[in-house]
Amino acid sequence: MCYSAQVWDSYQKYIRAFGASIDLPEFLRLYGARAQGEKIKTSKGMDDAFSQAESGVEGQIWHLVQAHREQEALRLEQELFKQSRRLADAKRKLATRPTKAAENDQRIAMDKIPWLKGKLADLRRTKPEPRDSRIFPGVYAPVMVWEDGKRVIKPMRYQCRPAGKPAFYDRRYPGTYNARRDNLEGFWKDLFGKTHGVMVAERFYENVETPEGNVVLEFEPRTGEPMLIVCLWSHWRDPKGLAPDLMSFAAVTDEPEPEVAAAGHDRTIINLQPEFLDAWLNPESQDVAALQALLDQKQHPYYEHREAA
Repeated sequence: MCYSAQVWDSYQKYIRAFGASIDLPEFLRLYGARAQGEKIKTSKGMDDAFSQAESGVEGQIWHLVQAHREQEALRLEQELFKQSRRLADAKRKLATRPTKAAENDQRIAMDKIPWLKGKLADLRRTKPEPRDSRIFPGVYAPVMVWEDGKRVIKPMRYQCRPAGKPAFYDRRYPGTYNARRDNLEGFWKDLFGKTHGVMVAERFYENVETPEGNVVLEFEPRTGEPMLIVCLWSHWRDPKGLAPDLMSFAAVTDEPEPEVAAAGHDRTIINLQPEFLDAWLNPESQDVAALQALLDQKQHPYYEHREAA
């Protein structure tokens, strides 16, 4: 399963490479919902894509990003102060009359303080890092879809909640960030052949069990070319009208490429041939056999791997 990927999170890249347009109202709705208290996770890279905007809808989005960062910085600073005080109190108690509670407080504070400082530094950092573009299940990323006869970029959550399913579906089926190809006509039949997307990524990451324990491997095409990762997506609406709309997607996975299997993993994302992009994005004019044929002709770059940092 593709549990993480380093993606194109700048919509400007999609515009330059594919002539796609951006669904700015949907991006604004997403960032506005977060400003209203919705638990929405976005990558730093996707946020920073709006940093050069000074006016218009893009400027509004950047203003929302900055306001959110200020609120998050305040929250982290308050927690850092709390943990610093906790550590000082624990050290004082341990110096006079050691207790298990004081030892536990010291251990927890010493773990949390560096983490909090790192989060604050990342929040304030202006120099981009590769990790800014890495997404995990539950994080939003730009996805290219077909709408009104053209390619359009929309922000979607990487974990699909199919339309019509209850909200608790996310907890019951936490693995719906991937869609197995051998189940496209089963579990995913309501999306396959109807709502297709593509996410562009530079690398993908997998958990692999080794004799020494679990390790995370980073896979990258030897060619250095970006991957057109085949996806299914859904627009979920609350039937009671109480919860906000949700745009979400899953990456389609297939049997592993030989080098991925040799590294210890049993699935690989499907890397679409560029000439089939529009045929995949606009599936309704094709039958299931034709769509499966597109997937049969996926790209096969050699995926080099290394242990992720």
